[in-house]
Amino acid sequence: MPFVQHLIELRSRLRNAAIAFAVAFMACWFFATEIIDWLRVPSDAAWMHHADKLGPIPINTFNKLTEPFWVQMSVAMWAGVFVSSPFVFYQLWGFIAPGLYKRERRIGVLFSFFSAVCFVSGAVFCYYVVLEQLYTYLLNYATADLQPNLSISEYVDLTRSMLLAFGAVFEMPMLIFFLSMVGVVDHKKLWKFNRWFVVIAFVVGAILTPSPDPITQLMMALPMIVLYNFSIVISWMVTRNRVKREAAARARDGAPPPPDERP
Repeated sequence: MPFVQHLIELRSRLRNAAIAFAVAFMACWFFATEIIDWLRVPSDAAWMHHADKLGPIPINTFNKLTEPFWVQMSVAMWAGVFVSSPFVFYQLWGFIAPGLYKRERRIGVLFSFFSAVCFVSGAVFCYYVVLEQLYTYLLNYATADLQPNLSISEYVDLTRSMLLAFGAVFEMPMLIFFLSMVGVVDHKKLWKFNRWFVVIAFVVGAILTPSPDPITQLMMALPMIVLYNFSIVISWMVTRNRVKREAAARARDGAPPPPDERP
């Protein structure tokens, strides 16, 4: 298509994506209270671990008159992003796909699908495994003279940040898969870097988790280490297939092997 037609197509795709987000945002706005209650489940469970010194589970509190409104707005917006993301990615894919080869389209679809699966898996792991342990530890600082007065906005922001952080960490296999496909890394380099990655995983765990306790840091560092080693296996498979394709292409064209593969 001419350049102007590409711009018209892009405008149409962006308009459709914006409409999808607006519809999802309005739908999530009506369920914002239920979503907030769902986000409170880990903190309520953590509170019950200290019910002897904290008393019954408190109701939501806010410090500014506009805080509840902006909390519901934020929750509805982020929920709308998640709900509308499949359609938004479909619009993006509809704009890019016509310029790709058939094999590239297939890889792009698989990459997008498994990226979404990895991100959701990280968020689910954080919600069901990490958050309750994290909040239990943080509430352990409460005493008879130091009682928590939880603000709903701060709690929602912390929970959202943790979910996004774990979702991003679980994207590691897809990132290494892509870098292996383009030849930036291979399994040998990744394995040599393994010992240093263990240190980096604990440093990242200490930075991304708000509590200094080793348990919470371990809950982020261990999945990172497991995912990294799993990514080495993925890189080995991708690198092996890429080397076979390159060797077949050189044999077909009569080209000599690269210097590192010559006897």
